[in-house]
Amino acid sequence: MTLKGHKRHSDIQKPLFGNYARNEWAILGTNCEDIKSLSQKIFKELSSQYCCAYIDTTHADDKTEPINNITAGIVIDYLNCINYEQVKYKTTFNSFQHKELFSSCDLVLVNGNHQEAKAQIVVIDEKKKASLQKKLNQLNNIKLILLKDIENDIFSFIKELLPDNGSIPIIQFSDTEKIIGFFKNKLINAQPELNGLILAGGKSVRLGKDKSKINWHGKEQRYYVADLLKQSCKNVYISCREEQRAEIDATYNIIIDTFTGLGPYGAILSAFREYPDKAWLIVACDLPLVNKNTIELLINNRNCSSLATTFKSSHDGLPEPLITIWEPKSYPILLSFLAQGVSCPRKVLINNNTHIIEPNNPEDLLNVNTEDDLNIVKGYL
Repeated sequence: MTLKGHKRHSDIQKPLFGNYARNEWAILGTNCEDIKSLSQKIFKELSSQYCCAYIDTTHADDKTEPINNITAGIVIDYLNCINYEQVKYKTTFNSFQHKELFSSCDLVLVNGNHQEAKAQIVVIDEKKKASLQKKLNQLNNIKLILLKDIENDIFSFIKELLPDNGSIPIIQFSDTEKIIGFFKNKLINAQPELNGLILAGGKSVRLGKDKSKINWHGKEQRYYVADLLKQSCKNVYISCREEQRAEIDATYNIIIDTFTGLGPYGAILSAFREYPDKAWLIVACDLPLVNKNTIELLINNRNCSSLATTFKSSHDGLPEPLITIWEPKSYPILLSFLAQGVSCPRKVLINNNTHIIEPNNPEDLLNVNTEDDLNIVKGYL
């Protein structure tokens, strides 16, 4: 029995996924071969810039295929090929597993004759009119109309589903260039909004005093970096521990660490927990020489299709995890690494698709952890 007013589950922000990913379109209204052919043309043009995926259903009877490891009874069959890797599962994927599998994809196209998606592209094909009419319950978010033949007119039952303002573009099915342009614009507009996060929740054990409170530029460093990021980010937050809440200036937004005991890793996860569809420009408070030019260089070279965009360390050549733009697609990856006992942001960057750039001035990335570091930075200032 559940008590009145009792909530069994905590409120938590959910990412704006469809059935598979954030940006997905089902193409339906014509034959499967033409849907697949069009999708391949789109992928050929966009896959160099975006992570793409295709979802279809086979017409073949897998029970008649030659015996293999799956039919022999195993659950997973993994094959390491020369140019790709192949995995076969003997299981039924549910909606949660689908989202996990496709969460890193920027563009997912679905054969809408068999599967549904968050948005739809309807092909007006007289030969498939009756079939399309049977799928009206799937057409709840039409974004594009494709005319299979020049003389085609939009079916009356489709017109009834369209807004009156004529905002749905209509393109000839054969005009591949315009169709690709449609998807380019959609993906550009779908670029995640960038928030800023200052990592100020550390205990500064090695230095012996709170690094976030050091006054390098006329104000405490946490506020200096926050004001710096406000020039480039829509919203900026200071990450802190619960016991720090009262000491943060009320004019600054904060995000309390809810993944405690994990250092910067927990702060990043806490930010994604609050806003899972935002990208996060993370800057640690122990980088006294970071400046507007450094931030602009990172933002101008941002690659939204990568897991993250960061600088290459001049010290060891590895990615700098604490001045990094983490894309929303990194959230499930960070959780996955944590489940494997890894809480090092750098290891996540090293072992994933990370866009790494060279800093113009390597000294801008110097961090202060000890008194010696502090004296070195004073020399630069």
